[in-house]
Amino acid sequence: MVLAIGTVAPSFTTVDDSGKPVSLSDFAGKTVVLYFYPKDDTPGCTIEAQGFRDNHQEYQGKEIVVLGVSRDDQASHKLFKEKYGLPFQLLVDTDGAITNAYDVASGAYSKRVTYIIDSTGKISHVDEQVKTATHAQDILAIAG
Repeated sequence: MVLAIGTVAPSFTTVDDSGKPVSLSDFAGKTVVLYFYPKDDTPGCTIEAQGFRDNHQEYQGKEIVVLGVSRDDQASHKLFKEKYGLPFQLLVDTDGAITNAYDVASGAYSKRVTYIIDSTGKISHVDEQVKTATHAQDILAIAG
C-alpha cells in the first residue's frame, strides 16, 4: 500500500545518472514530483519519461522538480537519459531502499507510482493509476 497523503516523505540519499549525490533534502522548500517507474528504455517507461521531458519547461516555470526513480543502475540511467534527451535527474535505487521506503516495490522492480511532495516535505498527492501518455500533463495540472 502506498504512503498516505499528509505523510512526511521519507528522506533518502543516493546518486543520479551522472554519479552526483542527491538527497531529498536538497530540494527543501520546493515541490518535488518523485516518479517511480519499472525499467529504463522500455515502452511505457520511455513514453512516461518523454512526457516529463516535453513538459519540463512548464515544470521549471512553476519551480517544480522532477525526479525519476527505478532500480536500474547509474550506467543504465545515463544511457536512457542521453538516448531520449531527458533534462531531469534519474535516481539510482539498485538496492531498493527508496522503492521500499515509498512502498512501491514489486519484486525486483518499482511499481509505476508518482508522489507529489509539497514544499514542507509532505506528500500532497499519490498517483497509482498512471496513464503514461498523459501522465506528465496530469501531474502538472495537480502540482502546478
